[in-house]
Amino acid sequence: MPLNTPIARWYGLRVWLVGASAGIGLALAEQLHAAGARVIVSARRQEALDSFAEQHPGCLPLPLDVTDRDAVVSAVHQLLEDGPLDLVCYCAGERQTMRADDLDLNSLLQHREVNLTGALHVIAAVTPHLLAAARGGRQPHLSLVASVAGLRGLPGNLAYGPSQAALINLAETLQLELVPQGVGISLAVVKPGLSEAFFTEPHPASLPVWPQPEQAASAMLKGWARGHFLLGVPWRSRLSWRPGYKSTASGLVAWVRRLQGN
Repeated sequence: MPLNTPIARWYGLRVWLVGASAGIGLALAEQLHAAGARVIVSARRQEALDSFAEQHPGCLPLPLDVTDRDAVVSAVHQLLEDGPLDLVCYCAGERQTMRADDLDLNSLLQHREVNLTGALHVIAAVTPHLLAAARGGRQPHLSLVASVAGLRGLPGNLAYGPSQAALINLAETLQLELVPQGVGISLAVVKPGLSEAFFTEPHPASLPVWPQPEQAASAMLKGWARGHFLLGVPWRSRLSWRPGYKSTASGLVAWVRRLQGN
């Protein structure tokens, strides 16, 4: 029996994608729009959102800085004026390579603000409304996108990795709290953010990665259709996720270090 209520038909559903100007967020927006969803795209770059909306009739661009708590609350209120949200997906992210011998506190804090605090701003603003929608008979869903960089410490990921680990733990905890109250929760643990820095040659097929955002987005839609908590996580990782998932991550760390000659 699936953990969440499967979402197989998207026609007419209101979907809010936060962090949708590029990467997986943009790929999700394209695929969900093609499936008939009423897509709202948010990101900091107004021009990118406007360009997407021009090419995808019916899509609503909503510029947003997720680090601004008041702006997030205002955006949620604006969206709810047109009706409840069926899916909220947080895929915003900041990533820069950082090592301990070149530590930049401002960059560390910026990663925390975008990757974690921004997610908390969105979750805090939408969760009461998702719970109210569930009590009213709807089947709302909250989804977070994190990176395999959060599975275990990796070289150069001093700023990015901890925020991804926090997102993974946050999703797992929300699952325990929200699913019994009728709100679906899912987590995609994907490649982007790790691959660009570390995969400097063709990666082994056994690693839990995708080569393109479009493939990750397609895997997420399949996961939603099946009611999964983990979206698109390859079977090798799914088998070892809990407990013992660190065995997969350990192999990833060793492989990255071999590439770097460490």
